[in-house]
Amino acid sequence: MGKIVTKILASLLAGCVCFAVGKVVFMAGNPGVYAGIGIGELASALVHGLPMDLSIAAYITALPALLCCCALTVGSRGLIDRIMLCYYAVVSVLVSLIIVADTSLYSYWHFKLDATPLFYFATSPAAALASAEWWMYAVAVVIWAVLAVLFFTIYRMAVVVWPGEITATRGWRLVRNLAVGLVATALLFIPIRGSVTVSTMNLSRAYFSPDLRLNHAAVNPVFSLMESLRGQRDFASQFRYFTPERNAELFAELSPSAPCDSVTPLLRSARPDIYLIILESFSNHLFPSLGGEAVAVKLDSVAASGLVFDNFYANSFRTDRGLVAVLSGYPAQPTTSIMKYVAKAESLPSIAGSLKVGAGYEPAYYYGGDANFTNMKAYLVNSGFGQIVSDADFPISKKMSKWGAHDAEVFARAAHDIAPYNPARPRFSVIQTSSSHEPFEVPYDAGGRLTDKRAVAFAYADSCAADFINRLRTTADWANTLVVLVPDHYGAYPELSDPVERHRVPLIMTGGALAHSGRDHTPGSQTDIAATLLSALGLDHSDFTFSRNLSAPCVPHYGFFADPEVAGFITEGDTAVLNLTTGHTTAGTPQSADYAKSILQTLYDDLSHR
Repeated sequence: MGKIVTKILASLLAGCVCFAVGKVVFMAGNPGVYAGIGIGELASALVHGLPMDLSIAAYITALPALLCCCALTVGSRGLIDRIMLCYYAVVSVLVSLIIVADTSLYSYWHFKLDATPLFYFATSPAAALASAEWWMYAVAVVIWAVLAVLFFTIYRMAVVVWPGEITATRGWRLVRNLAVGLVATALLFIPIRGSVTVSTMNLSRAYFSPDLRLNHAAVNPVFSLMESLRGQRDFASQFRYFTPERNAELFAELSPSAPCDSVTPLLRSARPDIYLIILESFSNHLFPSLGGEAVAVKLDSVAASGLVFDNFYANSFRTDRGLVAVLSGYPAQPTTSIMKYVAKAESLPSIAGSLKVGAGYEPAYYYGGDANFTNMKAYLVNSGFGQIVSDADFPISKKMSKWGAHDAEVFARAAHDIAPYNPARPRFSVIQTSSSHEPFEVPYDAGGRLTDKRAVAFAYADSCAADFINRLRTTADWANTLVVLVPDHYGAYPELSDPVERHRVPLIMTGGALAHSGRDHTPGSQTDIAATLLSALGLDHSDFTFSRNLSAPCVPHYGFFADPEVAGFITEGDTAVLNLTTGHTTAGTPQSADYAKSILQTLYDDLSHR
């Protein structure tokens, strides 16, 4: 009887020790984030993360506990011990893999591991693995192997070797021991659930500090991943802040109440050719005129003669979210990606579809990478793009990047397809760059003015995009050309911890078809591009529920973003940041926080019904 309880407790303890080791590895593997963190703060993170570690350790212990009960009838030496060792070997491999993945991705994403990498890997393994260099994967594999062996050794010594074998019993003693074993197994429900009260284990239980880094260190990555997987489809129950009636009132306050009479015309050409350039990972912080570093200097010059929205925000943190926000005016979802659900994504409105049906545009899409990555091709086809150029359309000699073809090749292909302007069949061409993405390997040296390889990659993409625009400028059709530039999401350079500054990106417009230029301080985000463009062309945009015309002064304007952990709501007078894990507002007024909550609740209502 005593050995059963000992083995169960030993398994719980071994699990907690393994997760504590994992937290140390996590912090050590992100030195840029955790610089200056002392022993006391590390200890606090370990202590406050212990209940969540214990919860996962109890999950892991449930099967060994049942095996121990079975061992009362046949003894543990032999088959039972072998099954238990095989089980702990699998657990050690999986847990160590999750810890390594969490550690590796955190420096890029700034939130704990969720289901996103699984989606990326499932749709295109090659593209999912293109973000890092070979030696990074080699180091990760070595650390994974070391941790797996270490964790297995801890479990083996603590649960199998040290307590010794369980001997078979008979009669009343068997009944008594089995009853104790089953009760001990049943009691695992308490640490799994997290308490005996109404409150169950959740991510916010590990949050104890105003320093978000320490909270992230405390969160168990296995629990974070499980929580994310559990919330992938149950959209109607997520982000329930208000009654339906109250939520409708709040969202109505953010919606246009009537058409504006004094909208400043955006275009001087009724049906211009439109080139939408989606810049991988760019942000305001690369443009000198926007207060950033002198990295994107060529596009900065383009912006100087164009129209720049400088209080503009990326909706999320990855390309699949950003594309839907830009092309469909649909906000990014913090717990999932609508691209994952093809049937839902195909029901979205799209700029390409509206231009094609409403004005006879010919939509084309240019991308140097794998168009199947994150179900992107299905989304683009359903959006109305008749021509989709991707890595499969480039010869092997042109695919010198891990992502496929470098930006120069993609822009060259787009330039090759430029046809004389035809007002009856204008072009809508989207060009998505990829070279300014990890691992930042580009055929460019920026003239020696930049030393950081990340900055050089951005300078390369900047040069490619600017050269393409300058080529358009020399054509006879420039007067009927509109160029729109917007990043898909914030990037890895420069590294920023403030979520609002991370998401601040420029929206730049240029071209002979543009009616006016200068700076526009109207707050907005990627979802507003749809309504702004379609309104300028005199086309209906009522299907774009979350999109606002930036040129209409009577429309409520705001910037909005949502990551797995935080959401932001920005107006001219306030900036609210909502922690989605704890529900607390870390900045801004309660009213602005309520608006952010209303957008999320309305978004998930919409998502559940598509």
